[in-house]
Amino acid sequence: MNQDKHPSLLVSSKQGLFRYSVVAQVLARVRGGEPCAQAVQAVSEQPHENLDGQTQAVSVRSLYRWLADFQEQGYAGLLPKTRPTLAGSKVLDAKLLNFFTAQKKKDPYVSIPELIRRAREEKLLAPKEAVDRSTVWRALRRQGVATRHRHAPKSGDCRRFHYPHRLDMVLCDGKHFRVGAQRKRRVALIFLDDASRYGLTALVGTSESTDLFLRGFYRCLLAYGRMNLLYFDHGPGFIARDSLEVLRKLLVTFIHGRVRYPQGHGKIERFNRTLWSQLLRTFVRDEVDPDCAGLTLRLEHFLYEQYNHQPHEGLDGETPHARFHQDTKPLAFFEHHEDLRQSFMLSVERKVSADHVISFEGVSYEAPLGSAGRKLLVYRNLLDETLQCLHQGRLVRLSPLDPVANARDRRAKAPKPPPVPVPPKTSAERAFERDFGPVLDADGGFPPQPGDVFDES
Repeated sequence: MNQDKHPSLLVSSKQGLFRYSVVAQVLARVRGGEPCAQAVQAVSEQPHENLDGQTQAVSVRSLYRWLADFQEQGYAGLLPKTRPTLAGSKVLDAKLLNFFTAQKKKDPYVSIPELIRRAREEKLLAPKEAVDRSTVWRALRRQGVATRHRHAPKSGDCRRFHYPHRLDMVLCDGKHFRVGAQRKRRVALIFLDDASRYGLTALVGTSESTDLFLRGFYRCLLAYGRMNLLYFDHGPGFIARDSLEVLRKLLVTFIHGRVRYPQGHGKIERFNRTLWSQLLRTFVRDEVDPDCAGLTLRLEHFLYEQYNHQPHEGLDGETPHARFHQDTKPLAFFEHHEDLRQSFMLSVERKVSADHVISFEGVSYEAPLGSAGRKLLVYRNLLDETLQCLHQGRLVRLSPLDPVANARDRRAKAPKPPPVPVPPKTSAERAFERDFGPVLDADGGFPPQPGDVFDES
């Protein structure tokens, strides 16, 4: 008996039954007098639920294909096409394939190039006989041999930790959220004390960037001094070269938290949940301004006026504010504010073009006159993203190039050199002029000498 003529003998599948239910809706509309194109379009726009209870969309192109297969082959045309399985390999020798299979089962971590080298050592392959690695991989897959790389279990030290005093460790992390009527993306960067769960500082930006981290880090250092250890994840702002350079200059040790290590991220992640439930989820209202400065004020108010004064379960009901300020460990403030700002200034070398222009991160800056063709040491302030250079013994701020203003502005003239000061006559010069003065005076006559007698008659 032919299965194609007797659909009851066909093996049903979830995918075939789902396709049949969708095609049946099209045929019902067509038999009711609706044009086929209009019926297909209407069915494709409807949501369809498969046998697993999931909503699945169906395109117009798929409907036309299923409808043609059903009209040509019946229910058999709606069944998923199965590719014929190939036992063994048409390219590899049976003895060679059996060797690969046995070696892979004995040593699951062996690579396919190593299998080919082992076959050459066993004289199963000629020294110059080429074997494609993809061919070996496909043949092993057909044999049911696992070819994926297996990672060895890690037995690292994954214990929970807790520091006893404030600023022994500071946790830093960013929490992404949406804000305003346009649901713009923002990120809240939080600095949290590990021992007291005290919120140190907070900052809102458009992305978890290096600039956002360094500005928040500077505010934290300015308000509470140097911490012993800084803990953060592998975010783009935390692993940037500029961030690591500032940490090195300030002698602040840091830890990049391991991925999927809840023992280390638990405190900051628990804080992020509290921050979301009590504040960030309310920012989706239309009247909330998406400006980062305004959001920072809202976040600071929540941190300093609400969260730090709420009883904390991890502190036995004590508030983070009380635990932080009752700690007897002194804060290590910086002696000079200028020294702290200098740590956020990095130097880079740039070559000045012939028209006194340097390029930095895609932006052109005007260099001082007289530096064309030379390499200039530029100092970059990471806090306000300004560039400075040393010119005539003082730091000069570089301005971005404005070609429109340069087209209308007068050209600068080189300043005239200052007059050379004439030093007063020394005693040696005065004695020389007295003893060896000129024979003639300014009027061309002989100057009077001591002892000369003049006839006045």
